[in-house]
Amino acid sequence: MSPNYLNSNSLNVLTHLDLLAMKQSGEKITCLTAYDASFAALVDASGIDVILVGDSLGMVIQGNSTTLPVKIEEIIYHTRCVTKTCQRALVMADLPFMTYATPESAAQNAARLIQDGGAKMVKLEGAKIEVIEFLVAQGISVCGHLGLLPQFIHQIGGYKVQGKITEAAEKLCVDALAIQKAGAAMLILECVPTDLAKKIAENLTIPVIGIGAGKSCDGQVLVVYDMLGISVGKRPRFSKNFLCDTDSIESALKNYSAAVKNGDFPTAKHSF
Repeated sequence: MSPNYLNSNSLNVLTHLDLLAMKQSGEKITCLTAYDASFAALVDASGIDVILVGDSLGMVIQGNSTTLPVKIEEIIYHTRCVTKTCQRALVMADLPFMTYATPESAAQNAARLIQDGGAKMVKLEGAKIEVIEFLVAQGISVCGHLGLLPQFIHQIGGYKVQGKITEAAEKLCVDALAIQKAGAAMLILECVPTDLAKKIAENLTIPVIGIGAGKSCDGQVLVVYDMLGISVGKRPRFSKNFLCDTDSIESALKNYSAAVKNGDFPTAKHSF
């Protein structure tokens, strides 16, 4: 055994266990997207805890109207770019549309994100319990995603708040617990009412990261271009332009991190 084996985390790269400890201690978790080496270096240096290589690149990088056209090869490429300059943050990569329809296909594509891209965790949308269980059994760290599911946009009929009616809220609670029981290490809640997100975060032992889900989540995630005010089209209500109050991207990133850590973001106007 190599003498360096036990010190393989010498660069202080965060793991899902660090994120779990943060939830348990009450420290908010910060997350931003990144899609290239330059932005990844800036985001990492600002102290952000998790970098998500999201299929959102289909919209903010490629100019598509949805995330659906994104291919696994594109996520691998962008993840590889990000991991080359990231030294601390946990890098999580999205499994794009129809790459996890079965447990076997999910495992094959997740393996590519990890082996070829360098991701430490993969994220998938929906209560795909059998898929999550299978991935976890192979040693793959998984993040679930509930609420507004961009890959289901044609089914749900638009980018709108989820879980507003009682039946839908109850299903989200049930699905969240099932995802945790399946072995997921983290859960993202997108565009759900604040009170519902609070209930789910309190009921789960794994970290719950919100995006348009209120300040009671264990952490927050935003698309980096949205929080810098440079995205094409209208910025989502749940986002905030952190660049308009400072003169540098570096300061904007640090201000976002501090605002999440201090509980100053999101406010009521960024929530539902």
